[in-house]
Amino acid sequence: MNQISSLPHAPVLGAVFMVGAGITFAITNILTPIITYQMGVPSTAVVFWQYIVATLFALPLIVRIGVSKLRTRHPYWHETRALLSALGVQFFAFGFALGVPVWQMVALSMTGPFFILLGANLFLGERLTVQRLGATITGFIGAMMVSQIGTEQFTLASLLPVLAALCWGSVSVITRYLSRDEEPESLTLYMLVLITPNHFLIGLLVGIAIAVLPAGSLPAGLATGFDFQLPLGDALGLIVLLGLVTAGAQYFLSFAYKVADASYLQPFDDLKLPLNTLLGWIVLSQVPAIWFWPGALLILGASSFILWSERRAAPGRLQMA
Repeated sequence: MNQISSLPHAPVLGAVFMVGAGITFAITNILTPIITYQMGVPSTAVVFWQYIVATLFALPLIVRIGVSKLRTRHPYWHETRALLSALGVQFFAFGFALGVPVWQMVALSMTGPFFILLGANLFLGERLTVQRLGATITGFIGAMMVSQIGTEQFTLASLLPVLAALCWGSVSVITRYLSRDEEPESLTLYMLVLITPNHFLIGLLVGIAIAVLPAGSLPAGLATGFDFQLPLGDALGLIVLLGLVTAGAQYFLSFAYKVADASYLQPFDDLKLPLNTLLGWIVLSQVPAIWFWPGALLILGASSFILWSERRAAPGRLQMA
């Protein structure tokens, strides 16, 4: 999306901003299980108020981009992209609400590049080579190791970060399609403007399901009804902090992609795995299972190979989702 700036320290600044984004995202991944799993606030409520607060803090960024960038020939694709992004966040938060550990959530969410590769082949007509197919299979073998399929530790909740990765991978495929005739600023602005209304829509639909279905059909960790009342006490303070940190992460990403090329920044984005694992261990006392590290290395290696081959095939084509 952006070529490395002519500023002499642009690559360093890009790396610093991307690491800053990784740290802030890691903080959100610590706060979310505290608010949902430990405090018992339903995940739909947490995510809705998180993005209300984040949007308020992101208003300067929205103003800087300008409403003129909302002109588009693809309004339905922008809405689909925002809805899928919101669904990914909802799946992710719900996983935390059910007690899936941070190290497992983050590692399995990194299967996104494999879904991007498959989506680009199926819907954009991009070629799926033997090497890329092999990398995809390798990555999913790593995901099975991290999810501990076949052991007593595996639960269906372990699939939630994979569903989140599927949603976010679909967002990236749509972004790639839209970037053919849409400006990067328009893609960013539409996501900022539409993400919160879509979280409200998801919460509303889940609330209707709670009201219509027999009691106990949906887990309390997801929702207890129409959960749009702002939580009070410590939960309120943590949700405000969560929204602020979420907005900060978006600013870091915006600055990083403004000064440096996406393919250059990718290795710094991969630091999110050890960052999240370390914070989860320190703050939540979550120790990774024995198969976590070999599985995570397979995921990282396979996704890095895919990104490397993408860069060789079409330099500069990688876009920010």
